[in-house]
Amino acid sequence: MHATESLVAPPATRLPRPVVIGHRGAPAYRPEHTAASYELAIDLGAELIEPDVVISRDGVLVVRHESELSWSTDIISRPEFADRRTTKDTDGEACTGWFAEDFTLAELRTLRAVERMPELRPLNTAYDGRFGILTLAEVIHLARTRSTDERQIRVLAELKHPVWSAADLPMAELVTEELRRLGATDAGGSVMLQSFDPAVLRDLRAGLGEQGPQMVQLVHDDPVSDRMVTPAGLREISTYAQAIGPSVQRVLLSRDGRPVAGRSPLVEQAHRADLAVFTWTLRAENAFLPPHLRVGDVPGAQGDALGEARQLLALGVDGLITDSPDHAARAIAELLTTV
Repeated sequence: MHATESLVAPPATRLPRPVVIGHRGAPAYRPEHTAASYELAIDLGAELIEPDVVISRDGVLVVRHESELSWSTDIISRPEFADRRTTKDTDGEACTGWFAEDFTLAELRTLRAVERMPELRPLNTAYDGRFGILTLAEVIHLARTRSTDERQIRVLAELKHPVWSAADLPMAELVTEELRRLGATDAGGSVMLQSFDPAVLRDLRAGLGEQGPQMVQLVHDDPVSDRMVTPAGLREISTYAQAIGPSVQRVLLSRDGRPVAGRSPLVEQAHRADLAVFTWTLRAENAFLPPHLRVGDVPGAQGDALGEARQLLALGVDGLITDSPDHAARAIAELLTTV
């Protein structure tokens, strides 16, 4: 059985083995959301690649972590776009920069990708300027091209800030239309969808039907989201989604900050609600690791990323959303040899 076969028909939410999900590709080694990053993620063992989706001014679904473009492209150095700099309210906070919804796809195509965290990943800056911005359709095509009879590569697309980044464009409708155009509307196809916003997932479920793409309800770390991971909240999620996506911290650490021992209560409760659990985001640098997995005091130095993956797998998670797919793939391979 292939690693992703169990996602074909609802409610087949329990996987035969955990899966590796390349978060924005393999951004530990290449600038995020670039063709090189996705290709490398697949080469390093990812069965799913995870693009973030925003919307251009002319309604095209493009791939960026956030609508604001200055962190991950060279737009700051482009004088022809200087007058597009503006301030917008994003999640209740003022954000100044350049936003994808203010640019047509043709304009976005002129931008070049740069490393988003150069202070932590300086080696990736060697690739600055070498890759452009992709559309969701191009990422889906990449996954299909790399799929074989023995190994299906799928896309786990995250819809970013569907309320504010889409301006007056209905993201759920645009995504539904695009998946229909691409022939990617069935549960066993090449695309899964995820979002922190339950409303957009419900709209997508209504538009794409019960046999439509599998969906993942992402869960914030804030107290407001705590209800989502109660037994009642998980049962509610199971009416429209097949998995939840809590943070590594929610799964790995108890409320007092100590590592969880044995099985994770959250994972166990999710499984009882017929939901798989995909955790975000595994990153190898000390800056992102819990204290007990850091090695030394340098934020950009490599900590015990393999140990983090091993601990999450021991707690029963079904998928690891990771910046370095090689670490997750190694930990899963180790797990399989001991079963």
